[in-house]
Amino acid sequence: MVDTAEIGIKEKKPGQRACDQKDVKGELCLGHLKRWYTPDAEAVKQAGKDAEIYRCERCHTLYRPAATDDSSVGLRYDRQPVTLLGSFGHKK
Repeated sequence: MVDTAEIGIKEKKPGQRACDQKDVKGELCLGHLKRWYTPDAEAVKQAGKDAEIYRCERCHTLYRPAATDDSSVGLRYDRQPVTLLGSFGHKK
């Protein structure tokens, strides 16, 4: 297990869904990154109040989303209107 106090908060790459933290042997963790809705006091202190934080489900490494991530993984995507036939309207 990785101590989050000594690592700090890493930045997620655009579209990243798996942890890229290496263990003592140099092997990748590859645990799933999940949105952490109830961070502890130390994580709030490091990331700031109301910050979007992700945590690895295996090693508990903390991540913040990349500023350039516009995918659905980063939850900053543009919604497009859809007609009843299923085609997307491309109005901009």
